[in-house]
Amino acid sequence: MTDSPTISSTAPYTTPDNPAAMARLAGILYLAIIVLGIWSEVFVRAALINPADPAATAGNILAAQGLFKASLAADTIMALCDVALAVLLYALLKPAGAVTALAAMVFRLIQAALIAMSLLNQYAALAVLNGTWPVAGDPAQLAPLYLNAHSHGYDLGLVFFAVNSGLTGLLVIRSGYFPKALGYLLIAAGAVYFTGSTLRFMAPHLLGSFEPAYAVCLIAELAFALWLLIKGVDTEKWRGKTGPANSL
Repeated sequence: MTDSPTISSTAPYTTPDNPAAMARLAGILYLAIIVLGIWSEVFVRAALINPADPAATAGNILAAQGLFKASLAADTIMALCDVALAVLLYALLKPAGAVTALAAMVFRLIQAALIAMSLLNQYAALAVLNGTWPVAGDPAQLAPLYLNAHSHGYDLGLVFFAVNSGLTGLLVIRSGYFPKALGYLLIAAGAVYFTGSTLRFMAPHLLGSFEPAYAVCLIAELAFALWLLIKGVDTEKWRGKTGPANSL
């Protein structure tokens, strides 16, 4: 009888067979998130919703119910992609710091959950307007409350995403297998997200003048997504970082 092999507590964790392929899949998911999110927010909600005119908003939504539902579907797919991306980035960035990578994943998952839940408010606005959910009073006056709840829920999710962006940026800088510039861009994006969400809740009258700063977020996330998709990860350096010494 042979002795059963023992597993050392200091043995490196199991690594994926092909981190480069995982990086490219992460890039595809990240690009999908960016495209779906921008389309839904900029080309649907911003086009249909007029915060200063509830009656016009109601008319726009009722005249384009299919488009409004499509934005719900797009954001749902975006949230699903975000969950998958959170897991992939955890696996890719774990060698740069296991605890930090785990924290980044958790914050991103919470963001995805909050944004997904906020979609119920967008659906509620449509359901009130088209009579699916009968209500007392004028549906055109009630729908904006749900739409505001949706936008605030989205920004609440971005508070957690801001922390994720900062942690992800730190891991990218520390990794040695991604360009440090990407990490600094992600940290800057996190600062923008956190500031914008804070203004949404604490000083909404200042949010409009701050909105151009979100260009930093688009540049940072698009650059990271394209790097993941096109360049992937330096597999040799990635494997060289795996091991128990990189626990934080």
